Amino acid sequence: MKLAVDAMGGDNAPSEIVKGALEAAKNYSCEIILVGDENKITEILNAEEDWKNLSITVKHAAEIIEMGEHPADAVRNKKDSSIVVATKMVKDGEADAVLSAGSTGAAVAAAQLILKRIHGIGRPAIATPIPTPNGVTLMLDSGANVDSKPEHLLQVGIMGSLYAEHVLGKKNPRVGLLNIGEEETKGNEQVKEAYQLFKSSSTINFIGNAEGRDIPKGNFDVVACDGFVGNVVLKFGEGLATTIFELIKEAIDNGGISAKVGALLLTPTLRSLAKRLDVSENGGAPLLGVDGCCIISHGSSDAKTICSAIKIAAEYVNSDVLGHIKNALEKEYSGS
Repeated sequence: MKLAVDAMGGDNAPSEIVKGALEAAKNYSCEIILVGDENKITEILNAEEDWKNLSITVKHAAEIIEMGEHPADAVRNKKDSSIVVATKMVKDGEADAVLSAGSTGAAVAAAQLILKRIHGIGRPAIATPIPTPNGVTLMLDSGANVDSKPEHLLQVGIMGSLYAEHVLGKKNPRVGLLNIGEEETKGNEQVKEAYQLFKSSSTINFIGNAEGRDIPKGNFDVVACDGFVGNVVLKFGEGLATTIFELIKEAIDNGGISAKVGALLLTPTLRSLAKRLDVSENGGAPLLGVDGCCIISHGSSDAKTICSAIKIAAEYVNSDVLGHIKNALEKEYSGS
């Protein structure tokens, strides 16, 4: 298996991207192709004495798509950018998956323009795992598209269900539609129409509307929504988790000796909780609905996050998520 990694994308590129690739090459059975400025990448690799014994190669790409650039225009105009070159490698069969921590918009645009959408899919979706007491809830779309029709939401639910089953190991995943209430009559016209499509689908295990609080509770395995709502939920959750830990730290600092002693006793528990909420534990989110494997990581990704994202990419390919999605869509729309 070959994975093309955009070495120039992200706040900490190329250093942390390359280091994450090195760690993944030591732990997983895959060949990693680092795409970007060959001189800069090689300089970092050479700091690792035995890197030439690892399954890592470098493919030069002279351009970089910056975060502030218009995604589609940049993809069309910067043919030799690292994300475009890496995505084209998947299209041409030179790699089985592409991974980037750069501009999410550029990664999505490159995937849609180069890999194209799967036949029958109206909108691709970013599938983000949200930590819960019992594992994760897969929420999608979390930002690929902000305007979705009811039929697009159904497709999102189908793709999320298949990913949850074949990659996350969820048997007969419980699928919900994100709404402002449990009742079938609640929500805007988009969601009410989507509810009827979900209810009549024989492809997914639809158990009803999901409210925002259901996501972190783990009451659903998959929660479908449009990208506007999903991105707001995701960013709110990230901010809330950070704020809670900051408030705990502030309370300990201002609480005197008893608070500090209590915190010392709770250190193992707090570390365990922090690990469960750490985005680097999940690494990357798959862009479902495009005709190839595309994994998108957070812009602030460090080496640990990239290593985890590479593992996710390998699991996606090994589980043939793409094939399962295509088969499910054929079943859904053939009426069988």
